[in-house]
Amino acid sequence: MSSGAPRGQGQVVRLPRGASLSDFAERINANPGSLVQEMFNLGEMVTATQSCTDDTLLLLGEHLGFEVQIVTREEEDRELLARFDIDLDADVAEDRLVTRPPVVTVMGHVDHGKTKLLDAIRSSNLVAGEAGGITQHIGAYQVHVGHDGHDRAITFIDTPGHEAFTAMRARGAQATDIVVLVVAADDGVMPQTIEALNHAKAAEVPIVVAVNKIDKPEANPDKVRQQLTEYGLVAEEYGGETMFVNISAKSRINIDALLEAVLLTADAALDLRAPVDGQAQGIAIEAHLDRGRGPVATVLVNQGTLRVGDAIVAGDAHGRVRAMLDENGQPVPEAGPARPVQVLGLTAVPGAGDTFLAVREDRTARQIAEQRQARDRAAQIANRGGRVTLENLLDRIKEGEKTTLNLILKGDVSGSVEALEDALVKIEVADEVQLKIIHRGVGGVTQDDVNLASASDAIIIGFNVRAEGKVREYADREGVEIRYYTVIYQAIEEVEAALKGLLKPEYEEVEQGSAEIREVFRSSKIGNIAGCIVRSGLIRRNARARLLRDGAVVAESVTISSLKRFKDDATEVREGFECGLTLGNYNDIRVGDLIETYEMKEKPRA
Repeated sequence: MSSGAPRGQGQVVRLPRGASLSDFAERINANPGSLVQEMFNLGEMVTATQSCTDDTLLLLGEHLGFEVQIVTREEEDRELLARFDIDLDADVAEDRLVTRPPVVTVMGHVDHGKTKLLDAIRSSNLVAGEAGGITQHIGAYQVHVGHDGHDRAITFIDTPGHEAFTAMRARGAQATDIVVLVVAADDGVMPQTIEALNHAKAAEVPIVVAVNKIDKPEANPDKVRQQLTEYGLVAEEYGGETMFVNISAKSRINIDALLEAVLLTADAALDLRAPVDGQAQGIAIEAHLDRGRGPVATVLVNQGTLRVGDAIVAGDAHGRVRAMLDENGQPVPEAGPARPVQVLGLTAVPGAGDTFLAVREDRTARQIAEQRQARDRAAQIANRGGRVTLENLLDRIKEGEKTTLNLILKGDVSGSVEALEDALVKIEVADEVQLKIIHRGVGGVTQDDVNLASASDAIIIGFNVRAEGKVREYADREGVEIRYYTVIYQAIEEVEAALKGLLKPEYEEVEQGSAEIREVFRSSKIGNIAGCIVRSGLIRRNARARLLRDGAVVAESVTISSLKRFKDDATEVREGFECGLTLGNYNDIRVGDLIETYEMKEKPRA
């Protein structure tokens, strides 16, 4: 009590994640030094400006009699924007509202034909360019259809179909008005069908069911209708409210009927209106780093109109809209509600699902972005943990330590990084192992990533990105492990295998034999031949070998390419016998040199 820190009487103190003792002291009108002393008394060494974990802040609050509340990212963001007189939830006057196109998300089980359906709608071919035929990214596209004599636009969000992309599918549902649930008529309801259905229900959006592959001989559309009845989707022909449309994406059957069903559902169930005037607001559906154009974000405008030249802030990225492109790469001068566009001109890559808004001044956008960056950086620093690599993970577990595996995730687009993180943190492992993602980002592996990995003993996972040139050399020098993947579930399986002790086998070197060179014969056809006597073990043809001279290794990983006893070819020569041999194309051999042969044997894990 001698430190002079004030005592609370249950007062509430709201602190952001990663706050320092100085932040805490400011909230309670205390000297930061007194809180440092209090933490020392509690057995923890914490500096005044160091980012603290949630547990540390809660412990100190309880000790001093304050009720500490860790502010969520959303609450903190609302408070931050309020300082700039920005209210995202402000009511809009009726006379400002205009009708906007419906935003539709296509969901369903992997291989049930979601991407082929979008191909049919957009008359394009995306499947061929996807790794393993699985959609790896999220995208947004707008199509125009005729309806009741009017030209109507529909915006489609294409969410990936693999189960690892749960996070992206969930975000897609929350950004959408209608979900098209694709179910294969020959396969029926599958686990991811139910998962997608649950996301749509959680987002409280109407559902249109596209029963795909009806042109297959084994197709049974009625079975799909019956199965989905168990999950609360009752077809209109059964007296329910859900529209079911039988289609074939591959043969392009009934695609028009499906689009008609989408528009009918939108008109009947939804009030799709938004203000077209005013500052633009919306969501970043996807973002990536383009080598030539810099950060590129696919944004969906929710309200207002986004124009070239607007100052915008998206997550912790900001900038001025340098150019906007539609889904075909054509420039557009402005984008109204429900219009997806690619935006160029940001200073960094925003996160998938980040909200974006246009502001009046560049300075305002920069200040909001910088404060968000500082907040996120403090939270990341607070979450950094112990030191471990995949290779020594098992040893730590055997020693009974609670082990933390730190990962840094880098990907080509932010949606993939988010999905990979979501899948990795859901891996179920024993209590003695923890997995912590200390940083995630978009773009190639940089020197900053390697520095962070080196400082926190983290492993870098690169998804569709690589470390180039000097960065790779730097990582090798620093002993930082970088693992590369192109399909997301391979990364998940390998990390899970590491966490559960199912690493690939280790190998160890086993010595086979050694021979001393007694004579060197020179041949114009095959190079230098070593006349040897086998000193120990045996020498085998095609064995790996190294050459030693005066105790120093002068050649490593050479091969015994030929082996003879007198004039006859030999498979092996044992201890005490003489032989002639050649070391592949390596000819710098001398009398007195020693040849050691060895093999790499699998070392069983205990």
